[in-house]
Amino acid sequence: MNKHVRASLALLLLAGVLTLSSCAAFDQMASALANLQRLKFKLSGVRDFRLLGLDISGKTMLSEFNALDALRLVEAYRSMKLPVDFIVDVLAVNPNDGTGETRQTTSTLTGLECRLLIDGRPTIVGNIDSPIEIPGTGRESVIPLRLSFDLFEFFAGEQYEDLIQLALAIGGKNRTATRIALDAQPTVSTPAGPITYPGRVTIVSTEFR
Repeated sequence: MNKHVRASLALLLLAGVLTLSSCAAFDQMASALANLQRLKFKLSGVRDFRLLGLDISGKTMLSEFNALDALRLVEAYRSMKLPVDFIVDVLAVNPNDGTGETRQTTSTLTGLECRLLIDGRPTIVGNIDSPIEIPGTGRESVIPLRLSFDLFEFFAGEQYEDLIQLALAIGGKNRTATRIALDAQPTVSTPAGPITYPGRVTIVSTEFR
């Protein structure tokens, strides 16, 4: 076998190895993307809501604030600033539990880039602080998402009382997550690198999506 033939065979062998490696990587990516698309999300609720640093979780109406806190809120509104800080708990379900035709896999969520919608109005953009593992058990995992922003910035045209009531509706005693949603794009880690959901998903409190 002359050197030219040996060189040709070596190149063919190398090309075959690279092709197999590429196919394996592609299969990994395709499998990871399929697993990612099976993940389902739903809003669980809001907690630890603070308005101007005040805990409002036990309040239902404006009249329940004491005189000093009410004065602080009025002054903040006049200064066109009403900072809020709270945690949105997102439920995630990984149905890749090994039943049916699926292989049991644990998904590691490395990103949940999302925009908070309040009554359909886009507000702040947020993300998770650190990676979160979602085991393939079909059970719910909780993803805490901390958000901080100025309510006045996005609702500047609202009256003072209406803004306070909006905050109470989201984070007060009778709070409900039905007035908020998350326009999100999840990212998970894979052996071939991070994979981001090809589209966006609107996460709501009424159903898993």
